[in-house]
Amino acid sequence: MRKTADAGKGGMMSETISGGHLVAKALKAEGVDVIYTLCGGHIIDIYDGCVDEGIEVIDVRHEQVAAHAADGYARITGKPGCAVVTAGPGTTDAVTGVANAFRAESPMLLIGGQGALSQHKMGSLQDLPHVDMMNPITKFAATVPSTERVADIVSMAFRECYNGAPGPSFLEIPRDVLDAKVPLEKARIPKAGHYRASTRQQGDPEAIERLADMLAHAEKPCILLGSQVWTCRATDAAIDFVRALNVPAYMNGSGRGTLPPGDPHHFQLSRRYAFTNADLIIIVGTPFDFRMGYGKRLSPTAAVVQIDLDYRTVGKNRDIDLGIVGDAGLVLAAAAQAASGRIENAVTKRKEWMDELRAVETQAYEKRLPRQLSDAQPIDPYRLVHEINEFLTEDTIYIGDGGDIVTFSGQVVQPKSPGHWMDPGPLGTLGVGMAFAMAAKQARRDKEVLCLFGDGAFSLTGWDFETMVRFDLPFIGVIGNNSSMNQIRYGQAAKYGEDRARVGNTLGDIRYGDFAKLLGGYGEEVRDPAEIRPALERARESGKPSLINVWVDPEVYAPGTMNQTMYK
Repeated sequence: MRKTADAGKGGMMSETISGGHLVAKALKAEGVDVIYTLCGGHIIDIYDGCVDEGIEVIDVRHEQVAAHAADGYARITGKPGCAVVTAGPGTTDAVTGVANAFRAESPMLLIGGQGALSQHKMGSLQDLPHVDMMNPITKFAATVPSTERVADIVSMAFRECYNGAPGPSFLEIPRDVLDAKVPLEKARIPKAGHYRASTRQQGDPEAIERLADMLAHAEKPCILLGSQVWTCRATDAAIDFVRALNVPAYMNGSGRGTLPPGDPHHFQLSRRYAFTNADLIIIVGTPFDFRMGYGKRLSPTAAVVQIDLDYRTVGKNRDIDLGIVGDAGLVLAAAAQAASGRIENAVTKRKEWMDELRAVETQAYEKRLPRQLSDAQPIDPYRLVHEINEFLTEDTIYIGDGGDIVTFSGQVVQPKSPGHWMDPGPLGTLGVGMAFAMAAKQARRDKEVLCLFGDGAFSLTGWDFETMVRFDLPFIGVIGNNSSMNQIRYGQAAKYGEDRARVGNTLGDIRYGDFAKLLGGYGEEVRDPAEIRPALERARESGKPSLINVWVDPEVYAPGTMNQTMYK
């Protein structure tokens, strides 16, 4: 803010404030303590405002990383993330990150620059129709029309991030609007905590009663705890629900870690069996998209209940017996309360069902265990993900960024705590790992961060390893290196034959451990499976951003890769 002479007040000095400083005040009111950015002339006044408001500015090497980091920050903290990019190519570079957050239901605000309003339609530098481009992949997209309304519209954009299921918003701010100064008293600056209402809904009471009745009569129920369990911070309610009602639980997306490994209600490898044989299936915070076979993987004779924040998701792609729109924690807590007192006999009877699932689980684990302990060279990917799983602590945030190698990890790696699993989500975006690691470590410096990359995924955004070094954000990076985009390679071999299996998908044999050292981090090359754990330990002890480059067998594929319908 600056003091300037105001002739309308007899020459008295009055405060003025610029658009960039109004952005920073609005970010501060929302609780944002960091922005991720790549500099550009259109947006630098926001930086100046952030300095005054005590908001950290982390500058990255590609705008896609800035947007992914804002997404990751939201997932870790529960607060909306913010990325700030310049106009034109700066904004288009960030589109992928916004799209990923949109499909993953992650609340974030992307602020993009724009040419001056005084040059509208004149062909100003980097002028593009940003709002038109962003409308399909955001919950709200707008141009800020005047400096007086900058903070007001920033707050409006944040509010819209939480309309129904969370998601991203976009604002473009013309350069002259951002740089202009207006009298402070003319600027609308919403007060923190005074422009948003609670969005937590308990769900229709009649529907809760129906669910309680279904639970009382079910002999073989199961529940899938999806990403919205973490979005709603519903961990405690979910745990109370499954334990009180003796319901076996499966977890996916950010819901992984809701129950710790070893919990009697934690199941992972028997999901298909459960979905085929259950008489009641409860799906929480997960759409019937490709990951769920569009709902076709659920038994046609089971009663299906879907709980979701978004009405549009409930009952989409398959019929359901009961749909409840609401906050996962409130709905599960209400259902458990409603079922108490009428469930005792059913809870006892479910022991046989739990034992049945545990036997399937044990059989699947023992079948795969020899590969997890394999001493083969090149290294079996199952051995790599097994070593990672054994290495994780209760304070390790695990991030998966890749195709085939991360598909392996989804079967084996089990986070030890809630909110300690991050993956791209349903858009399947490669290149999120570095940004997610950046956001996770910056937001939670008390946590260890481990990211498993495919070599193809790492190469998309790997230069921001330098950003991790520059901002002293240590993490343990592991690359499952098969010198291929192996998930795609499998599909090409299946469809066109081995003689055309390596068209457009083969990468160089890159020593990424040396790359890490070049940029000031810690790096190792691993070809012997016995060296995986010692290398991980040394990376942990280094206190630096690290890359352990593990050379895995390119001739083996994850079952999930081989079962993808697009290759059949």
